[in-house]
Amino acid sequence: MKTALKCSILLFGLNLTACSLIPEYVQPISPAPANYPATQEADNLSMPNSWQQYFIDPELQRFIKASLKNNRDYKISVLRIEEARAQYGIQRSDTLPTINGTADYERSRTLLSGGQSSKASLYRVGLGMSNFELDLFGRVKSLSNAALEEYFATEEAQQTTRTSLIAEVAVNYLNVRSLTERLRITQETMLSREVGLARINRRFSAGIDTTIDLKTAELQLETVRASLAALKREQLQAMNTLNLLVGDQTMKLAASESLATLKFSALPVGVPSDLIERRPDIRAAEHRLKAANANIGAAKAAFFPRIQLTTNIGLISNSFSQLFSGGADQSWSFAPQLTIPIFNYSRNQSNLDLVKVRKNIAIAEYEKVIQTAFSEVSNILVARMQLDKQIEAQNKVFEVERERLRLATRRYDSGIANYLELLDAQRGMFDAEQVLVQLKQILLSNSINLFKVLGGEWEV
Repeated sequence: MKTALKCSILLFGLNLTACSLIPEYVQPISPAPANYPATQEADNLSMPNSWQQYFIDPELQRFIKASLKNNRDYKISVLRIEEARAQYGIQRSDTLPTINGTADYERSRTLLSGGQSSKASLYRVGLGMSNFELDLFGRVKSLSNAALEEYFATEEAQQTTRTSLIAEVAVNYLNVRSLTERLRITQETMLSREVGLARINRRFSAGIDTTIDLKTAELQLETVRASLAALKREQLQAMNTLNLLVGDQTMKLAASESLATLKFSALPVGVPSDLIERRPDIRAAEHRLKAANANIGAAKAAFFPRIQLTTNIGLISNSFSQLFSGGADQSWSFAPQLTIPIFNYSRNQSNLDLVKVRKNIAIAEYEKVIQTAFSEVSNILVARMQLDKQIEAQNKVFEVERERLRLATRRYDSGIANYLELLDAQRGMFDAEQVLVQLKQILLSNSINLFKVLGGEWEV
């Protein structure tokens, strides 16, 4: 038994010093250009360590907190981490021997000559290790490393889900607030049209305005009412969508202020190389690439012999009472097994070719994720530059339309202009204000998406 233990310890020591056939990992060169087509002013700022540092609106924070607590897709992504951690633990356990306790009882009857028989009982207890592979060429270690990288990739995927959820809640919250503001504008317009219709009724009764003026005013009032109903429907649907993301159908939006009061912190854009550190989906792709690289080491190790150990030590006695009282016999077994690949070379070579191809696929996927990230950031930066100009121009349009309405109202009250001129000015003012709100919504959505495509939170 001492000899068997010495052999086990010796071979186990060899296992701890196993060589590795994993190729040296070299990070692929980033396929993204050195700079973006547009830059932002606040490049000297740091990325927000938490979403609260970026989304500073208290009402929005309330909805995001609820979504991180209740959203079912996010819960699944968190559970995926636990799943990957367990899978890594299973794979890692193969690098260590498994010791099991055994206990069995055997009752036998032997037929002797002369028709006589003999009965015997046998009790056994012991400790055993079965089919433990000495990882001399790093096959098991390579598989363990691959499982660890897959676990890291799952963690990064969960962070991607978290960032996407935060951004999606913010976008839908913004949509509800925008529709609320457009509703307010439409309601004010409807009240104005009602007042205008009452005035035209008086002027029509006095013979000043014509029947066509009266019917046109009625038509415009009903048109605004239809728009109000459509916006109300959109607002209710948008609120339902927001509640679905949040995971709580009972949440309500508090009385919101103008979109002009909704602000986000400034974000640094930096250079495309920063995305490799910032974006969790890029980090996840690199972890999958490292896992594919580790699988090459396992495939190479399959060409070499494998040594598996099965050992057992214990006590044996024909009496249970003597089993632990010193009267039992000692027993041991030591059964090493050497497996040498001879006629499966083609299979091993094909498997090695397969994992090499999968590594090349992982490289291409890694490069594609970087290119996609660069494109997303570039699109948002280009859009932001044009949106700023568009909002500036639309503000001027709105001011002009407001002045035109003031002048048209004065001309109509003085009897210089007809009702159609006043109506055209009212419609122009209404449309200009609606477009301005929509452009502000698009600009704020752009800021939300910038938070997302730059990688979200720096530390979680």
